[in-house]
Amino acid sequence: MTVGRILTSALGGALLVNAVPHGVSGVQGRPFPTPFADPPGVGLSSPRVNVAWGAANAVAGVLVLALRRGIRSPGEAVAVAAGGVVTAVVLAQHFGSVQSGGTGLRGRLRSSNGARPSRFQ
Repeated sequence: MTVGRILTSALGGALLVNAVPHGVSGVQGRPFPTPFADPPGVGLSSPRVNVAWGAANAVAGVLVLALRRGIRSPGEAVAVAAGGVVTAVVLAQHFGSVQSGGTGLRGRLRSSNGARPSRFQ
């Protein structure tokens, strides 16, 4: 088991988890943030865009895992689960903020005066 296989497993889990909120929102006919909105990840995209984005994430997640010929070890299974859980927590924080009128993770990348924070602060 290599670090590359573990990271790829985590990526597959993250993509599969990211497909869920977009697919569900799209099927419910509700606008939801996507990277294609304005501003990206904060503005709302149409239900059709969300269905497409959710499907693209699901296909990519399955392909990432399938092209590696599946999950071959307990460590890879843990990596898939960990990638999914970490992604779910980050998405919950981001979309929760956006849905309540905030800027999600974009707000964390800027200081109160609108400037990007320095890495050295």
